[in-house]
Amino acid sequence: MFVSAPARPPLAEPRLESLTGLRWWAAFGVFFYHMANLAPLPIVELLDLGNYGVMFFFVLSGFVLTWSARPGTTVGTFYWRRFARIYPAHFVALLLAIPVFYSVDPDPEQWWVKPLDVGVLLLSVLLIQGWWSNPVILFSGNPAAWTLTVEAFFYALHPWLQRVLAVLRSRGALIIAIVLIALSFGWRMLELASPAVASLPIPVPVTRLAEFAIGMCLAHAMRAGWRLALRPWIVLTGGAALAIVLTYDSGTAWLGPVREFVRATQTEWILVFCTLLIATVATRDALGGRSWLRQGWMVKLGEASYAFYLVHATVIYFVLSFVGKQSLGWGGLVWYPPLFLAALALAFALHLGVEKPLERRMRRWWDARLERKRAAAAAAATEAAPSS
Repeated sequence: MFVSAPARPPLAEPRLESLTGLRWWAAFGVFFYHMANLAPLPIVELLDLGNYGVMFFFVLSGFVLTWSARPGTTVGTFYWRRFARIYPAHFVALLLAIPVFYSVDPDPEQWWVKPLDVGVLLLSVLLIQGWWSNPVILFSGNPAAWTLTVEAFFYALHPWLQRVLAVLRSRGALIIAIVLIALSFGWRMLELASPAVASLPIPVPVTRLAEFAIGMCLAHAMRAGWRLALRPWIVLTGGAALAIVLTYDSGTAWLGPVREFVRATQTEWILVFCTLLIATVATRDALGGRSWLRQGWMVKLGEASYAFYLVHATVIYFVLSFVGKQSLGWGGLVWYPPLFLAALALAFALHLGVEKPLERRMRRWWDARLERKRAAAAAAATEAAPSS
């Protein structure tokens, strides 16, 4: 299952386009999760698993940032590039979300609409709302943006965690990843055994750090030559089996204790699934294997997945405010295609009109600034050099 190769710290790793395509399906799962608030389907428990697309994003974020890291990139440059990558689209999506999720005089029946509070909204502008557990603050502004608080925390730590990983070989990084997963299971068991542990006021960004760190460890191991000799379809089959265990009651008595344990620790099992899926898909790309996830249309969707994630809930709740929650049943399927297409159109408008062009401009401005500083330093050094 595990294939290793000699350590090789290349200057530039190949792009793993399949992971970009895979990112789209995680965003798509989150869309289905939120659609249950408008048009619940009889398989609502299965669709609820789409919420774990966020976990996939966190693991993938650690992987991609570590895989694409370049020697010589300063901490300041890394921070600016991350800011340029996420903030412009976030700010525009926030402006779009405010009229949907806030009102001066909210209707009590529209539970998702909150009283307008400039102070709380400023927390969303600064991307620090995720440090509060109060749902009014945690899901303030654009409710989906709480994850950006978590990502900002990850970005702040990444350059320093990268230095820790730099002294490890692939085996050491993999051991850390396995230990983090084991600790996640252990912590869950403690929470189940002790209400006091479960009620500890640990900020959300801290609770999700292990997911990001696991992604970093995977990427570091792969940069050092490690490969996971496991086909993606095997992992997907295991994921399907896990979904069945989590959502279907067969009535088989002997399966009862197993099912209850898996359900009690479902977050950790899904973390294992996300980890293995990223590792197997990345391995296939790194080895040059064929993958439908690398097709152009899949990559385009994956590139727009961040914008789609930011706006899809705004579209859903905008419609919900007019039509109200629909009855549980298959008839609710009629709402899925039009809302999906509306969210996708808005996402591509945000992606192509704001996210990509502003990121390019902000990165060019930063690079030009660094070039001017280097030129000034070189000129100063020349002037200071003693003449012969």
